[in-house]
Amino acid sequence: MKLPPIVSSLGVVFFTILLVTGLSTPGQAEITSLDTGNIEDILNNAGVALVNFYADWCRFSQMLQPIFEEASNIAREEFPDVTQVVFARVDCDQHSDIAQRYRISKYPTLKLFRNGMMMKREYRGQRSVTAIADFIRQQKVDPIKEIHSLEEVNTVDRDRRNIIGYFDQKDSENYHTFEKVANILRDDCVFLAAFGDVSQTERFSGDNVIYKPMGETVPDMVYLGSLTNFDLTYAWAQDKCVPLVREITFENGEELTEEGIPFLILFHVKEDTESLEKFQHEVARQLISEKGSINFLHADCEKFRHPLLHIQKTPADCPVIAIDSFRHMYVYPEFRDIEMHLLEREKKLGVWIRKPVSIWCDHHLPHATRHISFA
Repeated sequence: MKLPPIVSSLGVVFFTILLVTGLSTPGQAEITSLDTGNIEDILNNAGVALVNFYADWCRFSQMLQPIFEEASNIAREEFPDVTQVVFARVDCDQHSDIAQRYRISKYPTLKLFRNGMMMKREYRGQRSVTAIADFIRQQKVDPIKEIHSLEEVNTVDRDRRNIIGYFDQKDSENYHTFEKVANILRDDCVFLAAFGDVSQTERFSGDNVIYKPMGETVPDMVYLGSLTNFDLTYAWAQDKCVPLVREITFENGEELTEEGIPFLILFHVKEDTESLEKFQHEVARQLISEKGSINFLHADCEKFRHPLLHIQKTPADCPVIAIDSFRHMYVYPEFRDIEMHLLEREKKLGVWIRKPVSIWCDHHLPHATRHISFA
């Protein structure tokens, strides 16, 4: 196994072994080979697409191939509509531009797409026919819970972010847009919907969508845009479901790393909400245009005590801001200066390195030991 070099990063690397046994001979599989000429059309027209980014020289890519093909056969039997589920593959040696576009750093990598949009989390389950087929079934489960009484709205979990739609009828363009957004953001928000007479009192000016934030006392927010405009509806929902500044933990570190974009991290004492609020405010004021290019994160100083030591800091130094480019970490000079040009110096230094650190052939298991290391 070729392993990546140790880097100055909070990136998470898994080292494990998967034993593959008892594979049956796959039938004729319908795997679509993607290239620059067809990738947009095929992915944009697929409700769900699972794409295998592979390299022929990688032994683990070779091992996955028959598993992927047989899982595709099962999915085709259960979901015969070719617009519902697509299994596809990209030869990353022949199409390195596609691999770079989707920030592929190891082979094989299984990425999930919905209506042409790549999901943040790659498939990290077992590499078996059963597990992959089950994963696809889970992706086809309706993410929207239907409300049969408005009393149910009062019992939603306020520890979660909830988006509730009130529609005249289910078979409508407005609801289809809502459904499309819910499928993409199903891991980030709880989606609910009411129809017909049940929703009538909430539809005083037509179909209506509201956001219920976390917390009992936080007021609801109403979507004021057109429900037939997917881009506008999705942008609004994403802004509500995915916080601009998220918390990084040892549990979600790999998922955040898989998004493939640099980190801007505030290390702070958990009880120090003032520093966090100031960081959130300055990120929103100065860097909102960088959302999608940079992950804005905050971390508990005590839990990340060891990584702090590697940048010559301790919890006593917090709050501390660091930039993780996946090659190195850079410490922001003084927290009190964040009101002025938060990233100007770092941008001039060319800190934001978009290229992957290295490409390697990886044998993956979902349960492994996490290693966070610095040079």
